[in-house]
Amino acid sequence: MTNSFFKDMHILAVDDEWDVIETIQEILDTAQVDVAKTYETALEKIQATQYDLAILDILGVNGIELLEECVKRNIPAVMLTANAMSPDTLMTSIKKGAISYLSKEHLADLAPILKSLLEARNQGNPTWKILFDKLENDFNMRFGNDWKSADPDFWADFERYWDLSRGIQERLRHNPDIIDKGI
Repeated sequence: MTNSFFKDMHILAVDDEWDVIETIQEILDTAQVDVAKTYETALEKIQATQYDLAILDILGVNGIELLEECVKRNIPAVMLTANAMSPDTLMTSIKKGAISYLSKEHLADLAPILKSLLEARNQGNPTWKILFDKLENDFNMRFGNDWKSADPDFWADFERYWDLSRGIQERLRHNPDIIDKGI
């Protein structure tokens, strides 16, 4: 069962909409889910707790800045959005080190998607490949079939090197085990 996967996890859900937070809590009911509705509260929680996962709204709570803080603390983060969904916020999420990017319209599938992402991450596999395998058609429908043409170099590089995407490189730059080795 998918929900048992989250049983011993400590997750932070950040969104300025209470109904979204409640939905995440219901979906991940076997996990300990801390919540925050503001940037300030979320930042305090991120700085005080080593979470297994953070789910961050992009627009209402300065999610990109919270993502940077999560990356510094080696907390895997999934970006969640409705109104800010665009190729630019997707690329920014990748570049800043998120492990995935989801539309709020996919909340019903949150548990199996998160399970796949975290299992892949734990095995050292690329999480972004999972997202694009599952949702690339959705992105094409929302953004248009030529949405990647605005930055073809980024996407060519990204698709060529799933394992070494810029997000993973960003995470590695902040990983104390690697920093201490001078890599």
